[in-house]
Amino acid sequence: MTTWAGRTAAEISAAVREKRVTPREVVAEHLARIERLDGRVGAFRMVRAEAALTEADEVAARGDFDRQPLAGVPVAVKDNLAVRGESTRVGSAATPDTPAAQDHVTVARLRAAGAVVVGLTNVPELCVFGTTDGVLGIARNPWDPTRSAGGSSGGSAAAVAAGMVPIALGNDGMGSLRIPAANCGLVTIKPGHGVVPTGAGDGGWFGLSENGPLATTVEDARLMLSVLAGDEPALRCEPGPLRVAVSLRSPLAGVTISRPYTAAAREAAGVLMKAGHQVRRADPPYPMSLATTSLAHWTAGTAADARHLDARLLTRRTRIHARLGRPFMGRVRSGAAREQLRRRLEPFFAEHDVLLTPALARRSPKAAPWHERGWLSNVLANTNYSPLTPLWNLTGWPAMSVPCGTLPSGAPCAVQLVGRPGAEYQLLELAQQLQERNPWRRTAPMN
Repeated sequence: MTTWAGRTAAEISAAVREKRVTPREVVAEHLARIERLDGRVGAFRMVRAEAALTEADEVAARGDFDRQPLAGVPVAVKDNLAVRGESTRVGSAATPDTPAAQDHVTVARLRAAGAVVVGLTNVPELCVFGTTDGVLGIARNPWDPTRSAGGSSGGSAAAVAAGMVPIALGNDGMGSLRIPAANCGLVTIKPGHGVVPTGAGDGGWFGLSENGPLATTVEDARLMLSVLAGDEPALRCEPGPLRVAVSLRSPLAGVTISRPYTAAAREAAGVLMKAGHQVRRADPPYPMSLATTSLAHWTAGTAADARHLDARLLTRRTRIHARLGRPFMGRVRSGAAREQLRRRLEPFFAEHDVLLTPALARRSPKAAPWHERGWLSNVLANTNYSPLTPLWNLTGWPAMSVPCGTLPSGAPCAVQLVGRPGAEYQLLELAQQLQERNPWRRTAPMN
């Protein structure tokens, strides 16, 4: 008997198209795995068991599998993107439990491609922090359940890493795709600005947040990105020799990168050098003001999201974060600081095609109720383990996390690839080369 849980989205959709399996059979098997494992992982805020089986039958009835690149593929959706008929709680008791009237455009595109939404995944309240915990649950890393899956797309990442779905939808405002992907051994890409539809106005953290895929393979990440972007599935195209800069330096003064993550970056650099790329050490001109610029944008985005919510129902760390951000909203909305950062970094990317860095500074914090702790404790924990991601939201340029190496605990390690605007598929090709020359285990060993 063929087992479909743990298989890739590309493998599943091919089997459905060839009528070796039905969408209902695939979805039912993944729902059974969710029921068996999620009590230990905490990936899902809610599971759409009956609705998902009904929708799987609808996919089968459509019959146009050749026009469904994700035919019958179960997908999880981060709980800040609307799924028709379900509430969008964004990890908070302050949000209304009102069913959404229609799908977010990215969810609609996944469904049009034949994907079946099996559930909505846990996030930290208002997607603020890099640990997924709150009043609605704690998402754990399936490779090391004592540790947080990361955030804010932590539930989506945990669901994929545990083999409960082959792919998941998340978004990234200060690293919220790349941080949990790095923790959980997944491939993800934060697209550059304008590639994938986002929320309108202030709801997308003033243009910082981008929607993107979480997957176990580069092939699946490429496939899902093409669906989200409304493109034809991108064909593989080996890039010529690229100029790759390797930086092991933290952008934030006073934050150091631990040895496993610098070792992972060195290992990836060696792989790319053997693949024929020009690789050399070079640090971007990170400004000393980056910490304050990041904090202003981070808090202002939360202030915008919290404006119409009952503050009494928010956790204390979120209330403080939003209050600190209110004075920055006008300045952040102008975009002047972001444009200044882009101008500062453009000469570096004229000299180098791609930047390779560690994905994180150290492993994720313990899986714990961080929402019950103080605001400063949360900010310091987040900053000390994930200083390398926010800059690329501020510039609006594409960046991705790719597994490479392991931590002493046996959990995955990862590197970050950053490119110029429009370099999404170029980054995916480099990630493919890393995967082929240094293959990684796809999912955590959970039973």
